[in-house]
Amino acid sequence: MLDREGFRPNVGIILLNANNEVWWGKRVREHSWQFPQGGIKYGETPEQAMYRELEEEIGLRQEHVKIVGRTRDWLRYEVPDHFIKREIRGHYRGQKQIWFLLRMMARDNDVNLRLTDHPEFDAWRWHDYWVPLDVVIEFKRDVYQRALQELSRFITWPARGAHGERRHSARYLRQPHGRAQGGGKAAQQQPALAASATAASVPAAPDAMAAQEK
Repeated sequence: MLDREGFRPNVGIILLNANNEVWWGKRVREHSWQFPQGGIKYGETPEQAMYRELEEEIGLRQEHVKIVGRTRDWLRYEVPDHFIKREIRGHYRGQKQIWFLLRMMARDNDVNLRLTDHPEFDAWRWHDYWVPLDVVIEFKRDVYQRALQELSRFITWPARGAHGERRHSARYLRQPHGRAQGGGKAAQQQPALAASATAASVPAAPDAMAAQEK
């Protein structure tokens, strides 16, 4: 479903834990990390699509989260032609997204990456709110930055000591019930959004349109 300008309606999800860290997912068989996202089906509202994608991609239902905020308007990104299937070139331009900021009310082990036969992610972890954009495919980076900046106004940042740091620990598809450790230090100030990636999350070569455009 495309609008008149060639953009596909879509939702993006930024999920917070109690420490204002964000859910950060590793795409199946890739080294790229991203937020959950997905298309809006005909007849769905953005909120309905968000709850459906939340369950399909990470196994959480409506009662597991609380909506904290959403972007006021659509955030758009264009997809380079070489990522677009030949049969839709000239019609499809990219995605327009409404982003939702959610608070997780469930436990970490309620996350289920295997709810469908075709999982989007094979690992996940909690990460500082200001995620490193150099692990996100280049044409999505501006939208990620704008979504994070706009939605940060809904967050109250707790005071943290100078040494209040936590180690990142990824949780893998093969270990759905492993005990998660916390993410990195809380973001009291906004660091550079294009900061260097951690060793556990390195940029992936963009393999195929289908792998990046869910």
